[in-house]
Amino acid sequence: MHELSIATAVIDEVSKHVSRAGGGRVLSITLRIGRLSCVQEGALRMSFDLASADTELSGARLEIIDVAVRIWCPACATERELPGVQSLACPACGHVSGDIRAGRELDLDSIELEPLPPPSIEQTATEPDSTALQPLQQRNEP
Repeated sequence: MHELSIATAVIDEVSKHVSRAGGGRVLSITLRIGRLSCVQEGALRMSFDLASADTELSGARLEIIDVAVRIWCPACATERELPGVQSLACPACGHVSGDIRAGRELDLDSIELEPLPPPSIEQTATEPDSTALQPLQQRNEP
């Protein structure tokens, strides 16, 4: 079951993004998963719940966007969405094409964070703000 390693990699990547954003509680994660990626949604959801249980992502929703397979049909000179993954034939004309344009994705699409609370009055009162004092000092000088 490679879904557990995928879930672990997603958790690691999300944790890096959250850290760079300054922290916050993760509410949801959205992944784009192509039908040719060989990822089973149910197994990935179970793996994500298991792997995130004792992490900062515990309780986050895992949302999945299913990406259909699209090929370029040279006979029709257009991109076509396939009804399934069994055949790479154009559904309009039947021409077989190996020019796959979509359907192999496994991408982190978005992370929804709970906004951080504003600093409390005690925190702002005890931390001096040197930029606020500077204009006053400039006015007092001759």
